[in-house]
Amino acid sequence: MEEIADGLHSLTVEQWIYKFGELYTLQNNYDVIARRKKGNVKARQMLVTAQKIAAILSSFPFIKGVGVSGSLSKNFADIDADIDFFIITEENRLWLARTILMAFRRLTIPFRKDHLLCLNYFIDEKMLEIEEKNIYTATEVATLLPFRGIKTFQKFFRENQWTQTYLPNHALRVSYVQETRNPILKKFVEFLFRNQLGNFMDSFFMRWTRFRFNKRVEKGKENSKGYLMDLKISKHYAKHNPDQLQKKITEIYEKKIVNLFGLYENNAKTVF
Repeated sequence: MEEIADGLHSLTVEQWIYKFGELYTLQNNYDVIARRKKGNVKARQMLVTAQKIAAILSSFPFIKGVGVSGSLSKNFADIDADIDFFIITEENRLWLARTILMAFRRLTIPFRKDHLLCLNYFIDEKMLEIEEKNIYTATEVATLLPFRGIKTFQKFFRENQWTQTYLPNHALRVSYVQETRNPILKKFVEFLFRNQLGNFMDSFFMRWTRFRFNKRVEKGKENSKGYLMDLKISKHYAKHNPDQLQKKITEIYEKKIVNLFGLYENNAKTVF
């Protein structure tokens, strides 16, 4: 920590970075800090709501873990921020569970509360390891906020230790996670569909969802954020726009890193 503090002090003196209170930024602009602080306050408020919703979602059939990803998991929320949920389901029951949750989400649309229930990412217990391994996915996994399903998330983080390659100093957070709810109705529905009928329905809903999204892609439909309404589909995962968003953000990140090092090297040549 002393070495980091010395390094930050040197960079501040040389005006490579700027310090406002306890926060550092690459821009000599306090508006960036003000926006950050305002976003932190709003995020804390929204996380209270997210925790309550996570408790409800965990009471649905075949739900084994519920967490929050996206900007909210990084303790930041803009005015129009969504609550992005990361859902882990029982093995081979992802599509049955997802269909039930999506039907529940439709009930929030007339009340304009659907932004509080964005179900963007599903995986099941069969495939806990994230396929795409890059700085973007490592950051999403490392900053994921689990709310329900402590045992499931412990397994999830063990399967994704590869994130330490990108973020070796980040401690994964599972200590305050509660277990999922298991009301009688949840147990009853799970009992009804832990059989061949459940296998058939899960496969049917996967094929049905794939057909619907293929039609949307053909028509070029976009969501409210301007992204193509695409869904990456497998028996063991469902991911909204993963390739588009990851590619865009990683390209921006890499470009900024290259530019930053270029500026630093030019400055060093000028000095020496």
